[in-house]
Formats: sequence, C-alpha cells, structure tokens
Amino acid sequence: MSSRAMRQPLSLRLTSNSLLILWCVIAAFPIFWITVMSFKTPVDAFDANALNVIFGPETRAKGHGVSLLDICLLGLALWGLWRGAARLLPSMVRSYAPAGAVWLGWLIGAAAFGLVALVTLFGLLPVLSNALNPVLGAFGADVIGLTTEHYKTVWIDRGFSNNFQNSLVVTAGVVTVSLTVGTLAGYGLARSGSTLAFWILIVALVFRALPHSVLVAGYLPVFINSSEWLAPILGENAPTLYGKPMAVIAVLVAINQPFTIWMLRSFFQNIPAELDEAARVDGCNHFQAFRRVIMPVMWPGVITTGLFSFLLAYNDFLVTSLLLDAQNQTMVPAIAGMFNRETTTTDQVVAVAAAVSITAPLFILVMVFQRQIVSGLTAGAVKG
Repeated sequence: MSSRAMRQPLSLRLTSNSLLILWCVIAAFPIFWITVMSFKTPVDAFDANALNVIFGPETRAKGHGVSLLDICLLGLALWGLWRGAARLLPSMVRSYAPAGAVWLGWLIGAAAFGLVALVTLFGLLPVLSNALNPVLGAFGADVIGLTTEHYKTVWIDRGFSNNFQNSLVVTAGVVTVSLTVGTLAGYGLARSGSTLAFWILIVALVFRALPHSVLVAGYLPVFINSSEWLAPILGENAPTLYGKPMAVIAVLVAINQPFTIWMLRSFFQNIPAELDEAARVDGCNHFQAFRRVIMPVMWPGVITTGLFSFLLAYNDFLVTSLLLDAQNQTMVPAIAGMFNRETTTTDQVVAVAAAVSITAPLFILVMVFQRQIVSGLTAGAVKG
C-alpha cells in the first residue's frame, strides 16, 4: 500500500494536532504559572493583573530582576543541557561504561549531569551575567522582576533540604529493591509456561489493586512493635521501624512490586528465548545467561520500569505521611504541611517555591533517560 494512501487527511491532522496542543497547554499552564509566581514578591505573585505577575514591577523595583541578556544566556544554557542529555551523555555512557555494569555508567552519568546543571545555572550564569550586564546598556537593564529569595528561605531556613535527602533515601530504596526482585521474578515468570506462573501474576494484580490505606493499616502494628520483636535478635537496642524510612520502603515495595513484576515480564517476553539457549550452549548457567546476555538487551525496559517505581515513591503522600515522623518526612507531605499552616502571602509564595522545587528532579530525570524511556515503552507495547 502506498504512503499516500496511508496519509491522514488534512482535516484529521489539523484536528488531532489542535487537540494535542490544547492538551499540552492545559497540562503545562499550572506548572508554568506557579513557577512564575515563585520568583516574584508576594505583591506581584498574587496580583490580579496577569502581566504584573509575569513582569513583576514590584519585584523589579526592589532591585531583583533579569535582563534580556540573562534570558538569552538562560535559554542557551538550557538548550545546551538538553542537547547534552539527549546526545552527549548516552554516547559517553556507551563508550566508557563497563560491559557488565551499564547501570553504573548511567548512575554516574546522571549524577555528573545534575552537578553540571547546578554549576552552570547557579554558578557560571550569574557570574557571566554580572560581568556583561553593566557594559551592554539597555540590553543589560532589568526587564522582568525575578528573585530567588523564596527558594533560599524554603531550602535553607525551612530545612527543605532535609526533606529532599529523605525523599532520595526512600526512592533509592524502593527502586533498588523493586528492580532487583522484579527483574529476577519477571525473567522467571516470562520463561515459565506453567499455569502457576499465570495465577501468581493474577494474584499480584489483585494485590496491586488494594487501597494503600489497607496495606498501611496491616503493616502499622508490625512497625510499632518492631523493637519488641527484634529484641531477641538485636538485644535491648533493637530499633523501632515506625517513623523510619525503612518502614516506608517496605510498604511502597509491597505496593509497587506486582506492577514491576508484571511490566518486566512483558519486556522479557519480547526477548527471544533463543538467546537463552545460545548462552547455555556456550557454557553459561541460567543466572549467567540472565546477567550477561539478557540484561544488556533489557536496559530500556529496566529504566522505564525504574522510572515508574521512582515516581511512585517520589510522589507518594499517604504512606509517607502516615509512617514517617517529622524528622524523616519526605518532600510531598512536607509541602502539604506548608500549605496547611502558612497564613501570610509571603509564606504562601514560599510554599509555592517548595512545590516548584519538587518538579526539577523529574525534569532532569526525563531529560537524561528520554531515549531509554521511549525505547522501553515501545518495546513493551509491541509484541514479537
């Protein structure tokens, strides 16, 4: 069949593209608007005039603003970081990562990319801007009011950096355990043709459908009495798991594991069993064939599944708010607490800055792993 016969009519293309653009605008507008508000003084942030919110005349009058030069430099920096994440980073990982530890290459590469982004945006750009703005006249004059004082308040004065560290501990634990167990279980179930494997997957889906509150209520007595139960093993210094990140990791893994196993099983099914047989003929046992032959092919699927595990742990509110104490609170319940107790407009803008802060790691994650995510989703959607 010719490509012309498969081509969509112009009216259908216009309609579908218009709906897609409309959806993108509706979805992105709230994020854009709260981001703009977070960089303004309270007077500008809550102004009834949308132009005052965007341009921030009160913020600019207080000596906080950006020039056209600053906007151009920021645009170039973001474009360069995006290109680096999309092209340079994947090629460097493929070139320098050890053959059996590609995951380590991606981990180091993502950390290095995040460090470069922080140094570029918060170190090099301000220095370059301060050096060039005075000598460029009108092009270096402030045109948009912008201040980062609310971010300094939330991260330094309010201790939001501690909540960020707690979120990293919880998400790292959930992703590590979920992918370790999920890859082994998904591989075993994909290569098993027994009826028992099918019913295990069905039970896993039923377990995944349970409300989170049910699992929290079931685990709560165990965590509260954990010190008494662990005393015969660890002695009088046995810890209480309630309020600690380990309790949240255990519950979130229990919630996430069925989905992880099911998703990874579908990826493993798309890998021909002949690869396993060829590895066995070459002298590998089952685990060696899995580690040396199957896993290198599976990385897009593992990264995609790991992203979903990360989002579950990173964005969770119910489990973290019920099982963690104030010292170990993660970002999402901490932000909810800020919005509940803030009364002045300044406090409200600080809470908005905290809400914007939580989205930055997600954008960096998608920028770094965008190709692997698309490849993994495509592989999971196409059979054979």
